[in-house]
Amino acid sequence: MPPPDSGKELDQEEKELIARWIEQGASYQGHWSFSTLTRPAIPATEESEGERNTIDVFVDQALQGKGWTRSRAAHRATILRRLTLDLTGLPPTPEQLSRWNGNAPEVHGQEFSLEQVVDELLASPAYGERMAVWWLDLVRYADTVGYHGDQEHHAAAYRDWVIQALKDNVPFDRFSSLQLAGDLITESGEIGQIASAYNRLLQTSHEGGVQVKEYLAKYSADRVRNFSQVWLGVTIGCAECHDHKFDPFSQKEFYQLAACFADIDELQTFKGGDSSPTKRFPEIEVVSPLNRQAKMRVMVSKSVVPRVIRVLPRGNWMDETGEIVSPNFPSALHRWSGEIAPRNRLDLATWLFDRSNPLTARVVVNRLWALFFGRGLAGTLEDHGSQGELPTHPELLDWLACEFIDSGWDIKHIVRLMVLSATYQQTSEANELLLLRDPENRWLARQGALRIPAEFIRDAALQASSLLSHRQGGPPSRPYQPTGYYSHLNFPLRDYVASVGEEQYRRGVYVHWQRQFLHPMLRSFDAPSREECTAQRVTSNTPSQMLVLMNDPTFIECARSLTWNVLEDHLQETADQNQIASDLWMRVLGRQPTEEELALLLEIAQSQMDYYQKHPDKGAEFLSIGQWGVPQHFLDDSKLKVKLAGWSFATRALLMLNETITRY
Repeated sequence: MPPPDSGKELDQEEKELIARWIEQGASYQGHWSFSTLTRPAIPATEESEGERNTIDVFVDQALQGKGWTRSRAAHRATILRRLTLDLTGLPPTPEQLSRWNGNAPEVHGQEFSLEQVVDELLASPAYGERMAVWWLDLVRYADTVGYHGDQEHHAAAYRDWVIQALKDNVPFDRFSSLQLAGDLITESGEIGQIASAYNRLLQTSHEGGVQVKEYLAKYSADRVRNFSQVWLGVTIGCAECHDHKFDPFSQKEFYQLAACFADIDELQTFKGGDSSPTKRFPEIEVVSPLNRQAKMRVMVSKSVVPRVIRVLPRGNWMDETGEIVSPNFPSALHRWSGEIAPRNRLDLATWLFDRSNPLTARVVVNRLWALFFGRGLAGTLEDHGSQGELPTHPELLDWLACEFIDSGWDIKHIVRLMVLSATYQQTSEANELLLLRDPENRWLARQGALRIPAEFIRDAALQASSLLSHRQGGPPSRPYQPTGYYSHLNFPLRDYVASVGEEQYRRGVYVHWQRQFLHPMLRSFDAPSREECTAQRVTSNTPSQMLVLMNDPTFIECARSLTWNVLEDHLQETADQNQIASDLWMRVLGRQPTEEELALLLEIAQSQMDYYQKHPDKGAEFLSIGQWGVPQHFLDDSKLKVKLAGWSFATRALLMLNETITRY
């Protein structure tokens, strides 16, 4: 109740409301995400069991309660593009579309079912790369230390392991346990060592005058914050200085969780200096889990005698009056069921995946849902506590969570259920009534139109242009970036050297992640710095994004290479301009242009060809940007050269379209 000196009092109506509640038994229901997880009954339908996706049954029931119905299914071409972008982070290639639609010779006119398409995509290496971006945001993976000089550190082998593990569909409980305590799981071998690098991904300082005790406290708090957000989806980090103000987590429990990580050998980290990459011992040399030809160093977890962990009054690292604590877990969730008291990170992983834990499965399936529908069933992906949003479909969320556990923590199983639902396959077109009723699409009467994440915007352009390298694993790639962008990086001073050859055109998941100076293309399209856990990226819409798509050398190269491929295909035939425009449109967007779209693209191309005909030096300059060189027979023919420059300019406009960078 408000203290007397607050000046706040209950009015008569509020007092009567409380009195009626007491008279009716004063029943109280705890917060939804902390309640025991049980599998809800599936609502009855007229269809026999197995005829409808269970997701659709729950969604339709909620819509019927409002007097609404689902939207029509999207066109097949839209669904195929949606599936490939959502499951691989890449648009479909013309070859894929031809095969899936039964037009390729090897399929003998047989159209693929959506189930066949989904299974093919889930089995592809690109699926692991796409899902890794989601996970790396959560665990705040980066190639640099973050604090002070933001020097590089050895973490890329962990990234490679994440990609491989997600592609191989390692059960989520095993996937998580290896990260939290792989060094303590004897039979896990080198893979367990690599996975345990998770515990070393936090920001560290290698400043000469760093206070060891202060930074040990910072690192300890960072681990608790990240663990609780990644696997529990709650803000236990708010209990560092005092008991949580809204959720049932005490300050003591914050430090008990910190004690679970107290055995990690941290003191060697302080031996690393201002060199880049810095040394963050313990480190070992390994072979990349993705690329057996790549030998790499990786920082790992090593268990030593645990440090003393005590409650820090008001979070003050200099105050040693607080109670000394041992490893333990938040009692509001579920209690430890072991015969002896919990001791370490391995016990933490065991507790995390106990069937009695109400949070972990709910949190993971809610975040997976957001990947494919644009928002979670509970909208606040970073906070499933009392300050977060209530789920719109609580029974569906709990059913999916139970299905996740009962499937053996099978991520691909849950993903497959989601993307094969009629709810997922709806059109994203929204009429005025839908937008008025439900502007945020909480009730799922349609699909969402989602801006493609930063890495995949670049990947999509590279794929359309045939420049994309599918080489996996190994050291980070360094795309072009503006000269002088690193001029303010010190300790030590650094010059950025762009990758050459195939390395320049690798997927975004492999791009060097500099926390303080994230690559400007990624930053412009809202990729996070990964200083903290990112459960959901923000989506902005700014003029600078169009400037990136227009002027970044990568996108200019992509436009040029794509145009050259189309012109080269028609070099020996008398293809008219309409056919060239249609082919370009198909390669970028996976569909044929309308008459209006075709006319506009032709107008842009012709205008630029006229300009480059009058200013050949400008055309030559435009064609020289980047590393990819135009084949000599085009450069030797003045007409082909002008044609390539003019059409490349028009293709650049295609790569900038809202439709190109949006998943519908």
